[in-house]
Amino acid sequence: MENLSELTTESINPRTYRIDECSTREILTLINEEDQKIAPAVATQIDRITEAADLIYDALKTGGHLFYVGAGTSGRLGVLDASECPPTYGTDPSMVQGLIAGGDRALRVSAEGCEDDPNVGALLMEEHGIGMNDVVVGITASGRTPFVLGAVQRARELGAGTVGVVNNENSKLNSLCDICIAPIIGAEVIVGSTRMKSGTAQKLVLNMLTTCVMIRLGKVYNNLMVDLKANNQKLYDRSIRIVCRSTGVSPDTASNYLKQADNHAKTAILMIHSELGRSEALSLLETCGGKLKVAIQTAAQNPKKGDYSND
Repeated sequence: MENLSELTTESINPRTYRIDECSTREILTLINEEDQKIAPAVATQIDRITEAADLIYDALKTGGHLFYVGAGTSGRLGVLDASECPPTYGTDPSMVQGLIAGGDRALRVSAEGCEDDPNVGALLMEEHGIGMNDVVVGITASGRTPFVLGAVQRARELGAGTVGVVNNENSKLNSLCDICIAPIIGAEVIVGSTRMKSGTAQKLVLNMLTTCVMIRLGKVYNNLMVDLKANNQKLYDRSIRIVCRSTGVSPDTASNYLKQADNHAKTAILMIHSELGRSEALSLLETCGGKLKVAIQTAAQNPKKGDYSND
């Protein structure tokens, strides 16, 4: 094993060296000051994040899948980001998936030993049928976690696009993936506690990737999540507000159209703007690649009700 002490994330932070002697307020101030270094570090990686988002978009728009792979905190962040895509953007749960070393039990109970076998990661790629249409994002602060390295290497062999999210320069993962995103956030407040600055930087990157891709896939209208699944009262109320803000109708009218649209805000909005029925609105949305703004413009240019299929 290489000397872990040489990793940036394992180095001693001189600013917090005597943090155990600080008052509560001083501890919190030091943590907050260190956290302020995270966003600028992520900003240095915008070009690579752009490349990764384009790679993922190209895969998902043609029926491919996005897989996050990680261990410990990194794995949990991947699962978190993936699990929030269906309720937020109405995606099929298989479109974006998070895989963590040790399986779902590791989400709640530490299973750090599971990260040491690259073969487990490689086999996981085969079990999930990773192929040329997919993108695998390996997440590891150190850039050397064997489970992640094995998964990314095997994914690449299977023809998938590969992306790394790391917090150290010149990592092992860098040479195994097509694109490596590496926000260098410096030493952690507590030596090696990568759930802190490293984890925050990773979450920012993952949020950027899926949010950008979902916008490009037509899941957002202006800045409203029009493809959300209204499967509880909070989300239903949000859907009402989204329809109202997008069309200017009253809440009662929005509720009526939502019922006609099977609680799908995007369809309801198009029905209001175009005066189309549900089936015609759905057909037009499909023709326009799910992009609501394009569908509204198309309906305005072709006000005659009729067949909006691809024929």
